[in-house]
Parts: sequence; C-alpha cells; structure tokens
Amino acid sequence: MAVTVTELRYRSADRTLDVGFDDGSHFALPAEFLRVESPSAEVQGHGPGQKKLVAGRRHVGIMKIESVGNYAVRIFFDDLHDTGLYTWETLHRLGLERDRLWAEYEQALAGKGLSRDPPRR
Repeated sequence: MAVTVTELRYRSADRTLDVGFDDGSHFALPAEFLRVESPSAEVQGHGPGQKKLVAGRRHVGIMKIESVGNYAVRIFFDDLHDTGLYTWETLHRLGLERDRLWAEYEQALAGKGLSRDPPRR
C-alpha cells in the first residue's frame, strides 16, 4: 500500500520526528532510532544479512531534513551521517515495526557488549 506523508515535524527538544500519513497513522520516531535503522548502504549493507550494528547514538539529533521529490526525505544527523533516503514507505514501515526493531536492536547491542551511549573520551 502506497502512503503519503501529510505531516513531518522535528521536535528538537526531545529529538523526535513526528510523521503523519494519509492513511491516518501517526508516529513519533526518535532520531536515534532513525539513525540506527538508516536505509543507507552504510548501515543496511548491499544485500541480505549485511546490516551493520550502529552503537553509541543515544544522543544523536537531526540538523536538517531535505525533501527529495514527492516521495522521500534525506536526514542530516549531527553525527554527520547523511546518506540514505527515507521514503514515505520506509518511514511508515519504521513506525509500524518500531517496537520489534528496537527490541532487536537492544538485544543485538547486548549480545555484542555494546551500548547506546557514546564511548567516553
């Protein structure tokens, strides 16, 4: 099912992207979640089973959001990650699957002894 974004608003105070769709659904997607689930090849890899685990992004924020046609946005994160297009379908899927994806992410971090917190300098 094709969906269209009807609302897109970043709340910098809590680092959350509010996304509303024409099917009536609405999701509040944390910047950290969007960053670790980035659709970029850098994160997703180039094929099945190549997804990279991105740790240490608890405090990541969004600096800028740029429209790409009428079908996607490019998100510029303050950790300087800015590749990958978040299509409307991708944002919708991330909203629908957020709880499962987040639980899998936290399990993967724990399994590798990694943290959501950035490394101490």
